[in-house]
Amino acid sequence: MNVTKKIAVVGASGYSGAELASLIAKHPNFSLSGCYVSEQSLDKNKLLSQLYPEHGVLLDTPLLPLTQQAFVEIQTHADYVCLCTDHKVSVELAPKFLEMGKKVFDLSGGYRLATNQDYEQYYGFSHPYEHWLAQAEYGLAEWNAQAIATAQLVAVAGCYPTAALNALKPLKQAGLIADEKIIINAVSGVTGAGRKASINTHFCEVSLAPYGLFNHRHTPEISQYLGHEVLFTPHLGNFARGILETIYLQLNPQVTSQQVEAAYQVLADEPLIRLKGAQLPSIKGVAGLPYVDIGWQQQGSQLIVVVAIDNLLKGAAGQALQCMNLASQLQPELGLKGAW
Repeated sequence: MNVTKKIAVVGASGYSGAELASLIAKHPNFSLSGCYVSEQSLDKNKLLSQLYPEHGVLLDTPLLPLTQQAFVEIQTHADYVCLCTDHKVSVELAPKFLEMGKKVFDLSGGYRLATNQDYEQYYGFSHPYEHWLAQAEYGLAEWNAQAIATAQLVAVAGCYPTAALNALKPLKQAGLIADEKIIINAVSGVTGAGRKASINTHFCEVSLAPYGLFNHRHTPEISQYLGHEVLFTPHLGNFARGILETIYLQLNPQVTSQQVEAAYQVLADEPLIRLKGAQLPSIKGVAGLPYVDIGWQQQGSQLIVVVAIDNLLKGAAGQALQCMNLASQLQPELGLKGAW
């Protein structure tokens, strides 16, 4: 089906926003209607290519302030709106664009969780738009394609949950996982923390270290969409991009390696999933690529699954592009697979 969609990217100066703008600019069926930043941003009116010279003339587009005139322009020209903003910003912006009749793809956590109670516990605020929260569809392309295709509001999956859920849902669906809590030990590159200056993410200060113990916001997201309790511990690593997760789980008694192999075949035909089997993935194997690499090894009833993604190209911008492809009745990998 030949479609042309114009897409507005709000928060385009951040790592995910710039990556997404680049993917849209190269896409055969999409084009940028505008790239926007807050009215207070020091980047407003700069060219996006000034901030990200690696994208060259492809992104010689100005970063426009999100003024009232900008809302009028988006209402007039854009088909889709992508929010690459902080969750508190997305929570307030999404309803404005939804009321215009736009399809909204929110890359933040503002609409991912099921209830207001989840937001009070894990995000520290009461969600003001529970009716939109109830209508949001989870943007995990390999597992929720039909709902994504028809949704007006897509809550694009988080980067850590994208890796964890693709690694675990085949086993859960096959009924192979015992009732014990699953342990997820994960590490992400510094781009996962965003572009805003902070001493904790200043590259010279970063050392491999855990954060968010027991209460990280991705814990309820993974548990909710997996249907299983997890203990998730993220780490910030001293490298630019990529996520590696080592996942420890107990299988039900007598589960064989052949059953594990068979369970993963549900993903065998997914174009952006690469099943590695006993060959364990690495960040080097996915950095700058849109794939999910999944490997595993079993000893008795203990299974260790290792999964790697690029946090921007699959965990954020690439995932959003897949969701927009689905909404446009295009192959979900269009503009991603074969581009590198």
